Amino acid sequence: SDAPALDAEVLLAHLLGRTRAWLRAFDDQRLDPPQAAAFEQLLAARARGVPVAYLTGRREFWSLELEVGPATLVPRPETELLVEALLERLPADIPQRVADLGTGSGAIALAIAHERPGWEVVATDDSPEALAVARRNAERLGLANVTFCEGDWCTPLAGERFHAAVSNPPYVPAADPHLAQGDVVHEPRTALTPGPEGLEAIRRIVAEAPAVLHPQGWLLLEHGYDQGPAVADLLAAGGFREVFGLRDSGGQPRVSGGRWT
Repeated sequence: SDAPALDAEVLLAHLLGRTRAWLRAFDDQRLDPPQAAAFEQLLAARARGVPVAYLTGRREFWSLELEVGPATLVPRPETELLVEALLERLPADIPQRVADLGTGSGAIALAIAHERPGWEVVATDDSPEALAVARRNAERLGLANVTFCEGDWCTPLAGERFHAAVSNPPYVPAADPHLAQGDVVHEPRTALTPGPEGLEAIRRIVAEAPAVLHPQGWLLLEHGYDQGPAVADLLAAGGFREVFGLRDSGGQPRVSGGRWT
C-alpha cells in the first residue's frame, strides 16, 4: 500500500463502526480480544493486496457511498471526469435519456441520476452479480430514475434511443504488467482488460452506439492514458463529430467523446 497508516485507520474505523475522527479523539481506547483478532484478519487481507473498499464493502464516488465487492471494480476518482463531461454537454433543464454501458457498481449511472433527477438513466452490464450490487446501491440511495438491464454493452438497448451514452469499459491490454500488481489483482479481470490490444471493448462500443443514439447524441468514453489518439481516430472513423479529449486531475488523457451526426 502507498498509505498503510491510512488503510489501517480506515479498517479500524470500519470494524468499530466509528469515524476516523473518533479514533484520534479516543486513541487511548483498547480493543477487546475479539476486536483485536478481527482487526488482525483485516490487516492480513490488506497485506495480501485485497482492496480496502472490498474489506469495508464501501467506496465513495461523487459524494455517494456505494456498495462494492469482488463482482465490481472499485470506482476511481478519475472516473468522475466522465460524469462531469456528460453533465456539461446536456441541458440540465430538459429531460434527457442517458445510457451507462458496463455499469459495474452503478457508480456513473447513479451519479448522473443523483445530479439530474428529471433525467432517465439506463445502465447495462453482462454480470448479474454486478447488477445486483448496482440495484442495491440505487435502492439504498433512493434513486428511482435509473433502471438496469442485463446484457453486453448496447445489446439490451435494441430499439431504444438516448441523448448520450457513457462508458468506463475495460481498456488495459492483457499483457500489461500492472494487472499482476497491487489491488487490481483482486478485481474482476474482465472489467479491467478486454483482450490483447486494450481497445477491443471501445471499438465495439463505438460501432454499436450509433444504433441507440438520437441524432446529435453524445458518446463519452474513459480510456487509458496512452489511448487518446487511438480512441479519437475510432470515433472519427465511426462517424462521430466534435471529437474531444479531456485530461484527468493528474494531467493524463482520460476521457474522449464525440457527437453522432
